[in-house]
Amino acid sequence: MAPLTNLHGVSKTLTPITCLVPNAQRTFKTGQVVVGFLGSKTKKISECESVNTTRRAAAISLVSLVLTGQFSEKISLAKDNGFWIDGPIPEPTVTNNIANEKTGTRSFIKKKLYMANIGAKGSVLRIKKYAFDLLAMADLIAQDTLNYVRRYLRLKSTFMYFDFDKVISAVPVEDKQQLTDVANRLFDNFEKLEEASRNKNLLETQACYKETESYA
Repeated sequence: MAPLTNLHGVSKTLTPITCLVPNAQRTFKTGQVVVGFLGSKTKKISECESVNTTRRAAAISLVSLVLTGQFSEKISLAKDNGFWIDGPIPEPTVTNNIANEKTGTRSFIKKKLYMANIGAKGSVLRIKKYAFDLLAMADLIAQDTLNYVRRYLRLKSTFMYFDFDKVISAVPVEDKQQLTDVANRLFDNFEKLEEASRNKNLLETQACYKETESYA
């Protein structure tokens, strides 16, 4: 994961611009002429000090503005850009018959998880990717890692659950029932695997995982 930037996008330390003087002493008298870095122009020390003072004052003002949060109303209204959610995170729903008939939901669903609309094709690609990720989870299953197995399973299976619903809605009518049956068998096994890992039952978790591999 990329490192987080600082508050309000200030990601770099503000430093004043200093005069770069090759082969010169570090102390100068006011009014003394100094050769610039490129050697094409000359500036007086008093002018350089004035620039440094101005830069330093601007930096202090900017830092003070960030810390106190005194931004204008136009800058602070993030919702105006059209990419922010104004209000609670919307809860995804399903329209096809892929929920558990007894509970009306699925035990592995992770709530408060935002899912962007990536379309049916995007959902197909994500299902394939997450199925591959779950197949690679075999080496993670051990007695002291079952808690991590459950968390990993819930994250991946939640996306797969709602992605399957989008794909089923997009396929032709004659293919809906077959795809729905495959999804239900897969999610039934997910629930068994999630329950076994929650109960810290290693043998049952391993057995449920082997059964789930044939569907993933």
